[in-house]
Amino acid sequence: MTFKEKIESGKFLLTSEIGPPKGIETKTLLEDAELVRGRVDAINVTDLQSSVMRLGSLVVCALLKQKGFEPIFQITCRDRNRLALQSDLLSAAALGIENVLVLTGDHPSLGDHPEAKAVFDLDSVQLLEVIKKLEAGSDMKGNKLEGHPPTFSKGAVVNPGSDPLEPQIMKMEKKIDAGAEFFQTQAVYDIKQFEYFLSKIKHLKTTILAGIVLLKSAGMAKYMNENVAGINVPEDLIKKMQETKDKSATSIEIAANLIKQLKPMCQGVHIMPIGWDRKVPLVLDAVGL
Repeated sequence: MTFKEKIESGKFLLTSEIGPPKGIETKTLLEDAELVRGRVDAINVTDLQSSVMRLGSLVVCALLKQKGFEPIFQITCRDRNRLALQSDLLSAAALGIENVLVLTGDHPSLGDHPEAKAVFDLDSVQLLEVIKKLEAGSDMKGNKLEGHPPTFSKGAVVNPGSDPLEPQIMKMEKKIDAGAEFFQTQAVYDIKQFEYFLSKIKHLKTTILAGIVLLKSAGMAKYMNENVAGINVPEDLIKKMQETKDKSATSIEIAANLIKQLKPMCQGVHIMPIGWDRKVPLVLDAVGL
């Protein structure tokens, strides 16, 4: 089954994430992907994550597709105008890449080229609407596409820990109206907070994949609490990371416990290893998936 078919079937979904390298060497990346072959339903490829210049998401998706994986092409509005966004989507479809995750993107000032000019010609809702038009056989100006139109499984992101939460829900509604079929969330550590979020979106018919970011240290947890909007790492988890003698094992244990609690609540999980790609199979082992 394709990823789109799995969404429609109601299967509990597992996705993981790969960050392209800062260079053209892809051997390690493809080796890491092999570790989750047959164990995840799709692999996200980030698009200049954190506004850091890297190898492009599209080419890495193409390499994964050639190796028999199901990639999710992350595409941000930060770096491209509407011409380039539409062109890259058509390019993805021509390469057989059928899954896209649409994001507005981090501002360039946060990355390694802070003087770079931000584009933001479209936002994520507008880009989803553009994809709907491409699928109907025309560009966003109504000009007819040649041949058969592309088809995509369209995803978006949501921050369930945002305060206030209402603007996130309003934007979710707009994204669903624009064609979003699934949502990947910001990292979830606070189960009660996530339950509250779910209670507020009961009226929305969509697929939610809860985000899981592997904690590397207590310092990382504290940094996210202080600097990343919508993330709340509870004190008991921070204490656990402070006191452990084996940060890797404890991180895997925390992630596995979170997934076990989240599994009955949503339609899937999205694991973001942030450099700890080789630990994803260990997390899945610990959960029994």
